[in-house]
Amino acid sequence: MSMSVLTVSLISSVSFGTYRNCLYNICRLRYGTSDAKPSKVDISLAGCTTGVVRVLLISPAEITKVRMQTQKPHHSVATSDHSSKPKYRGSMHCLKMIAKEEGLGGLYRGCSALLCRDCYSSALYFLTYSVLCDWLTPAGKSKPDILAVLVSGGCAGTLGWGVATPMDVIKSRLQADELGQHKYRGPMHCARESVKAEGLTVLFKGLGLNCIRAFPVNMVVFVTYEAVLRLAEHLTK
Repeated sequence: MSMSVLTVSLISSVSFGTYRNCLYNICRLRYGTSDAKPSKVDISLAGCTTGVVRVLLISPAEITKVRMQTQKPHHSVATSDHSSKPKYRGSMHCLKMIAKEEGLGGLYRGCSALLCRDCYSSALYFLTYSVLCDWLTPAGKSKPDILAVLVSGGCAGTLGWGVATPMDVIKSRLQADELGQHKYRGPMHCARESVKAEGLTVLFKGLGLNCIRAFPVNMVVFVTYEAVLRLAEHLTK
């Protein structure tokens, strides 16, 4: 559990750092200064780029999580003992087994679906937060207060996961498709087969839980983000 929390914290830190760096560079290139107010297109582009970086970082962790959650009992043929044991003994063992059996490319199985999920959802995530903060910030103030940050962050997280859930379902099914199964040929084939077998609602499995979880989590995430930004500004003055 501690490793999982550490991984999530590290990825969140890298994601927000990537977003700010992208936004600064976009503003510098377009307006000549990083202090310029970014447009909605700038924010969306920075968010999309952040999604790409996230995929490169989290894909091995994502496939490990999915394989650990969906693994079936593994029967040993070397002994007469017919008791079943898990195939993977832990996260690191799972990573090693995937790399050994499927190559390094196996760690990025379902990466195309993950790219689709994170690119547009990250763009919408940061754009929603920015638009709501602007809307909730009173005239004459340059920065949102804590209530505006809480509401904007919660709504951004909920909307981001709302649009990401269908591709998250497809991504998980592709990643659970172990070597030797190859049930799905790609994201579109996976979507068609899943809808054909289980109906359109299959693409929205876990939507309610994702959204309920996303609101409070992203309230805290964005309050922390704003606090760090303001502290950094104060220290550099």
